[in-house]
Amino acid sequence: MRSRWVSPLALLLVLVSDLNPASSSDSEKPNFVLIMVDDMGIGDLGCYGNKTLQTPNVDRLASEGAKLTQHIAAAPLCSPSRAAFLTGRYPVRTGVVGVGRLGVFITNAASGGLPRSEVTFASIAQKQGYETALIGKWHLGLNCETSTDHCHHPNRHGFRYFWGFPLTNMRDCGPGGGTVFALEKYLPLRTAAALLLSTVVLYGAGLLPVPRALAVGAAALLVLAPGLFAAFLKVVPYMNCVLMRDGAILEQPFSYTNLTQRMTREAVGFMERSADRPFLLFLSFLQVHTALFASARFTGSSPHGLYGDAVHEVDWSVGQILQTLERLGLSENTLVYLTSDQGAHLEEGTNGGHNGIYKAGKSTNFEGGIRVPGLVRWPGKIRPGLEIHDATSNMDVFPSVVQLSGGQLPRDRAIDGRPLLDLLLAQTQGSGHEFMFHYCHSTLQAVRWSPRHSRSVWKAFYFTPNFHPPNSSGCFHTLVCFCSAEHVMAHDPPLLYDLSRDPSESTPLGPESEKDFHNIIDAMERAAREHRASLQPRESEMTAGKVVPKPWLQPCCSSVTRLCACSRN
Repeated sequence: MRSRWVSPLALLLVLVSDLNPASSSDSEKPNFVLIMVDDMGIGDLGCYGNKTLQTPNVDRLASEGAKLTQHIAAAPLCSPSRAAFLTGRYPVRTGVVGVGRLGVFITNAASGGLPRSEVTFASIAQKQGYETALIGKWHLGLNCETSTDHCHHPNRHGFRYFWGFPLTNMRDCGPGGGTVFALEKYLPLRTAAALLLSTVVLYGAGLLPVPRALAVGAAALLVLAPGLFAAFLKVVPYMNCVLMRDGAILEQPFSYTNLTQRMTREAVGFMERSADRPFLLFLSFLQVHTALFASARFTGSSPHGLYGDAVHEVDWSVGQILQTLERLGLSENTLVYLTSDQGAHLEEGTNGGHNGIYKAGKSTNFEGGIRVPGLVRWPGKIRPGLEIHDATSNMDVFPSVVQLSGGQLPRDRAIDGRPLLDLLLAQTQGSGHEFMFHYCHSTLQAVRWSPRHSRSVWKAFYFTPNFHPPNSSGCFHTLVCFCSAEHVMAHDPPLLYDLSRDPSESTPLGPESEKDFHNIIDAMERAAREHRASLQPRESEMTAGKVVPKPWLQPCCSSVTRLCACSRN
C-alpha cells in the first residue's frame, strides 16, 4: 500500500516541481475551495445536459476547468459518503456504515460519529499551515459522553472554524415540510397499530380470550400513542435543527430565512480573513435536501418548483465564491472543486432532482445513486474544457489535498482514494481506479471494473433493491431503499452490466449475451476477495446503542424546560 503512493508523488516532484508545496512558501501553496451540494442529481446542471435549469456559475467551473463524467460517490447516503470524502477511505473502513435499516445519523443526541482516530484532509492541511473552515452541513456526529464534549465536532477533525449544522436538513426543520418519522412510511409501526386495534376489537366482541389487563393496555396505547407521537414531532426541530459557530449554538431550531445567503456570507468572510495565507474552505450546502427552501429572490425562479429554485440559489452562491476569489486576486492559486454527496432523492417524488440517464437515485448503488457531478477548476494549471471519462471518486480529494498541501499520506491505514492531479494535468492515462467497490451499509453489493486497455466498464451486482412499485426506479413506499434481506433480491450469478454500452443499466448481461461473462465475473470476484482481505474489523458507528438518542448528549442552548430554544445569530 505504501509503495503505491510513493511513485506518483515522486513523479510529481520531478515533473511538476513548481507545484510542490513542500518546497514552496506558504504564499505559493494553492488554496482549496471544496463545494458539496446535498442530494443534487447529475442531471440538474447545465454542464451535464440540463436544459431547463439555469446554472451558469457552476457551468463556468466546467468550461474553465475539468468535468469528470464518471465521478463516483463512495456511498449513496449522506453520512457514509461524507466520511469517505473527508478521509479518502471506504466507509466500511471508518465504521460510518449503517446497521439494519438506518444508514445515516438522525439525531444530535446520538453517540456515534466519525471516529477521532480517522484522519481528514482538513487535519493534514491544518498541520501544513492552512486556515481551515467548514461552512454548512457536517452530519458526522457531535458528542460521546456529555452534551458539550464535542468529540465528533468538525473542530476535532481539522476544521479550525465551523459555522453550520452538526446534523442535516430534515423535513422536520421546515414548517409544513412534514417529518422523516412519518408513520405511513414504517410498516412495522403500522402493523403494530393494526395488532393493537385487532386485540381491542376482538376482545370486546368476545372472540379473543386474553387477559383483561392486556386488552386494556392495548386500548390505552391506541389512545395515548397519537398524542405522544404528536408531542414528539413538536420537539424534533429543537433536538435536531441546530446552527452552531464552533462550539456555541446560535439558533435552535435554525431559521431558513436567507439561510443560503448567510452561509455564503460566512464563506466569503472566511476567504477575506484568510487571503494572506493558504486556506481550505469546505462549503457544504444544506440545499437541495428536503426540507426544501429558497430565499425570496429565488422563489418562483425555475420551472421545477422549490427544488429548481434551490438549485438556482446554489448556483448564485457559487458565483459569489468565484467573484470573491477574483476580487481578492486568488483565482489563479485556488483549486475549486464541486460535487454532490450522492444522487438525487427520487423517493421525494416531485420534490426530488434529476439523475439524467442514470438509473434510480439516492440510497441505491445504481448509477443514479452514486454517479455525481465532479468539476475542478484551477486556472493556469487545468486545461479549460477538459473532460475526463475515467472512473474517479469523491475519495480522491483526500490524497489530492494532501499532495498539494505538502503533507504526507498516513502510513498506518489503507487509503482508497487516488491523487487526481496527474490526471487533471493530462500527465497520465487512467485514474488508478481499476476496481471500485460499492457497499450497501457494510455489505459489498457491487463491483466496478475498468480493465486497462479496454473501453468497457463492467459492473456486477450481487443483490439489488426491490423497487416499489416493481417496475419503478425507487422504493416509493419508504423514504429510502433498505439493505436488509427482506428488501433486496440476491443474484447468483451476479447481474452484469457494461456501462460503456449501457450506462442506464437497463439490460443485464449473461453467458448467452456476453461470451466472456465467466472470465469477467471471476476477475471481479478475485478483486473483491483481495479487497475484503484488506479490511480491518471495525464496529459500526450506527449500532442501536450508538444511534439511540441519549438525553445527556442533547445539545441545548437554554433550559430544557424552554425546549432548548434560542436565536443568537
